[in-house]
Amino acid sequence: MGRVGKAGAVLMVLVVLGAPLAAGEELSGVFQWMLKLECHFLNGSDRVRLVERFIYNREQLVQFDSDLGHFVGDTPFGEIQARHWNSQPELLEEGQVQVDTFCRHNYEASTPLLVNRRGERGAERVPSAPALGMTL
Repeated sequence: MGRVGKAGAVLMVLVVLGAPLAAGEELSGVFQWMLKLECHFLNGSDRVRLVERFIYNREQLVQFDSDLGHFVGDTPFGEIQARHWNSQPELLEEGQVQVDTFCRHNYEASTPLLVNRRGERGAERVPSAPALGMTL
């Protein structure tokens, strides 16, 4: 089961369970499911860390940290999901492979555009205008 399958399984369970009412407020009927991938680079691409966050209605349920090598639940439901996903070695291996296929690949593709941008030699720098509200 790939990332999309995992996300779909969690979403289906959450839809079936429904969201609890919040202190007398009515639900909007809109549910937000979000998967956020973060790549942390230390010393270029020598040490790369991937953090994958599974978020439902602005609450992080589960995260995968490539340094830890397993899923960690942040809520009671997230702990159940983390135990289930951690029992599947192919999912844990896929998370480690994502470090190379997602993080390092994107780092190598974007580095020439972001890191190596330099101004022309000998060109004068024009000072920018002071920000609003600043006193000189």
